[in-house]
Amino acid sequence: MPALMAHARELHRLGPANNDRLSAVRVALSVAAPGLLLILIGRPDLMMYAVFGALTGMYGRNETHQLRLKHQAQAALILVGGLTIGVFLSVNHIHSWWLVLVAALFAGAGSLYADAVRLKPIGPFFGILALGACASVPTDVPFATAVLIGAASAAFSLVVGFVGWFRHRTWVAGAVRDVPVLRGPLRQAALVHAARYSLAVSVAGAVGVLSGSGHPHWAMAAAAVPLAGADLPSRVHRGIHRIVGTFLGLAVVAVVLFPSPLSPLQYFPGQTAVVLAVLVVLCQFPTELFMARHYGWAMVFFTPVILLIAQLAAPMDPGVLVMERAVETFIGAVVGIAVAVLVRAPRAAGMQSAPVRAPGDQGA
Repeated sequence: MPALMAHARELHRLGPANNDRLSAVRVALSVAAPGLLLILIGRPDLMMYAVFGALTGMYGRNETHQLRLKHQAQAALILVGGLTIGVFLSVNHIHSWWLVLVAALFAGAGSLYADAVRLKPIGPFFGILALGACASVPTDVPFATAVLIGAASAAFSLVVGFVGWFRHRTWVAGAVRDVPVLRGPLRQAALVHAARYSLAVSVAGAVGVLSGSGHPHWAMAAAAVPLAGADLPSRVHRGIHRIVGTFLGLAVVAVVLFPSPLSPLQYFPGQTAVVLAVLVVLCQFPTELFMARHYGWAMVFFTPVILLIAQLAAPMDPGVLVMERAVETFIGAVVGIAVAVLVRAPRAAGMQSAPVRAPGDQGA
């Protein structure tokens, strides 16, 4: 019973602050600038590609400028890589089981890459999300245009992350990121972890396809979330945070999209796309503010970001959108927790099941 109460307290405990506001400002600016540019040129429907590129700003939050630049460049590879694959699948009308297969392979390879360069936020989640979301949106945008928007947005995030150097002008000679070499037991654990990602994503995607949902990629992304935890309890907690935070975020989405006096859309007739794009920008700040302190609260704001950019790219019935997101998130999170419980990495002396994780690391 005491152990159960300890886990319950952990679910709602807010982690300590750690320069969160400055990081949140950087990410919000990284999203706002390309987003507002797209609004000004009348193409808010392209905001999805800009947002996924701008998520580069979430990495390397408390590192020195030169290390942050390297860390964010490494993160940009997986984000823009996932976006590129997703757009390729979309423009070539490759969906359903092929999407599940490609996403599962990307999840495994992305896990190995994330462990090798020690991405933080941990794991390939954002790359998987970018791949699935871009693949699932029907688009008439040229392939090169979508990829360039994502890449340019990522590049702008790198500039925002580095701009503080011009004020402090500090450069630590010989500074390197603390990245473990994946050999021996570390390599074996990383391979098991990659297999865990591929299994969770493929099972969740298969359930999503068989259920007839139009968004199986949401289940695949949700399945990857628990696996970023450093140990089994944290993985279970993350899965629960994902479900509860998403459901609360869906209430926010419902207020925005469903006709009611509370919806801001009712007060700006004919400006739906602009209003949604502005809300995406506004929601990104609290998402990053809470990301390292409480994953559930971060999801309350990140859920509107993802659903509103999807609605901008390919509008659909709000009721169906909210319902499918709820169902797919629940399925994916449960699958991810189950895989975390059932698939364990072999233990070596003094090692955790995911030894490439550092204590206190927070994933997304």
